[in-house]
Amino acid sequence: QWFIGMNEQDASGKTLREHANQAVANTEFFPSWGRARLEAMIKNRPDWCVSRQRNWGVPMPLFVHKETGEPHPQTLELLEKVALQVEQQGIEAWFSLDGAAFLAEHAPDNATEYKKVTDTLDVWFDSGATHAAVLKRRAELKYPADLYLEGSDQHRGWFQSSLLTGCAIDGRAPYDALLTHGFVVDGSGHKMSKSKGNVVAPQKVMDTYGADILRLWVASTDYSGELTISDEILKRVAEGYRRIRNTLRFLLANVADFDDKTQTVPTNDLIEIDQYALGQLRELFLNCRDAYSLYEFHRVAQMLQQYCSEDLGAFYLDILKDRLYTTAEDSKARRSAQTVLWKITNVLAGLMAPILSFTAEEVWQTLYPNKDDLVILHDWSESWETEAVVPESLPQYDNFLKYRWEIIRRVRAEAMRGIEVVRASSQVGSSLQAELDFYATGEEYEALEKLGDELRFVMITSRATLHMAENGNARIDVTASPHAKCDRCWHYRADVGADAAHPTICGRCVSNLFGAGEARSHA
Repeated sequence: QWFIGMNEQDASGKTLREHANQAVANTEFFPSWGRARLEAMIKNRPDWCVSRQRNWGVPMPLFVHKETGEPHPQTLELLEKVALQVEQQGIEAWFSLDGAAFLAEHAPDNATEYKKVTDTLDVWFDSGATHAAVLKRRAELKYPADLYLEGSDQHRGWFQSSLLTGCAIDGRAPYDALLTHGFVVDGSGHKMSKSKGNVVAPQKVMDTYGADILRLWVASTDYSGELTISDEILKRVAEGYRRIRNTLRFLLANVADFDDKTQTVPTNDLIEIDQYALGQLRELFLNCRDAYSLYEFHRVAQMLQQYCSEDLGAFYLDILKDRLYTTAEDSKARRSAQTVLWKITNVLAGLMAPILSFTAEEVWQTLYPNKDDLVILHDWSESWETEAVVPESLPQYDNFLKYRWEIIRRVRAEAMRGIEVVRASSQVGSSLQAELDFYATGEEYEALEKLGDELRFVMITSRATLHMAENGNARIDVTASPHAKCDRCWHYRADVGADAAHPTICGRCVSNLFGAGEARSHA
């Protein structure tokens, strides 16, 4: 047999084992527990037997002395000549080679004392040498590789054989990082087997749900353990995708008449809730970018779904509808909202692109229909001033907006619960039919007071009045509005019909349609 010695020293006096141990220390691992596993295997492994007695495989093109087994003194020259023949005729050039005739022609001295080796190489040596055969030989590829990724069984397989051949040739691993993933199992955690009938075929999933659903399932699953899949799990993934897609449809519909070149509102002139939304977008972007850099795709998928569902759907977009639908078409109030919606759509497309590739590109082509451009080619490391998928930084968000609006959102959630109680007793239908009286103190009073009359827009009610709570007894009173409903904005207002020319709409709608339009500062 032929062995690679783990404790043989090179010219520098270091053994292959020492080189390998140092290479493991210099490698980044995802997840981190992979390091300890590979370290233990390298420290305790015996010499590597690389020869196999098989009739197929990559041959060991050597000639050895018939009695001593020592390699031929012209081994390197003979290897090169064999390699040339294999390059011209294929691998059969070696297997069909007449060893005696070959030696008589190329190394006639004592040719009869040597014989052809019939062993083949360990298949792990084949795959372990791909860095030399592929990475170093293709100009478009990089050596060392940024990342090798495989299943958790490859610590004793490809990861290790690549490490040892790399250390033997170059004194380092052929990769900068290793990523290990678990195996796909069925919904009950059982190994998939055709005999059990529990195999979930990727093509069937794509035919049923589409490729992006399959990609989202992969990204949503923590690959550091086993990856569970079933029809029920895929249905939940599809539901999560539907929420994301519906959010994107809303965004695209509401920027359809927006020209980002001429109608963008400067950041510091944006309405306050729009600045807050832009700050949230920046926070999402940074968190997703960090998760991507750590290959934690499940965190990205979770953050994107939560952002679309909670921060956008249940809060920002819900509040924004009134401004988008009722203020004047070219008003600052509406263009401020569209400025941020445009940026949100761009950034979401960029963040989704590695996972929901087809959906992200569909969004991108809608935003930029006549450009020869792909969203996946855009760079997250660039400045927001030059890169559409990067949101700008807002100092005011970290300084005070985030804190203030978190208080407002907390109070709003409490108010929504109060409205639901009144709705359950059939006193109101929609939240716009309700009127709110807030009795607050301290930071809650200060945060709500900043909103002024626009507090009602944040609460999506027809009236919201703030009072200082006596003796610190904070509460929220919910009552049904006694006023008529405006046919246009659906708010219940005392001034509905005040303009005889427009008897079914409220005063602000008259102003938005025929006058100067309402001014908005906060919501």
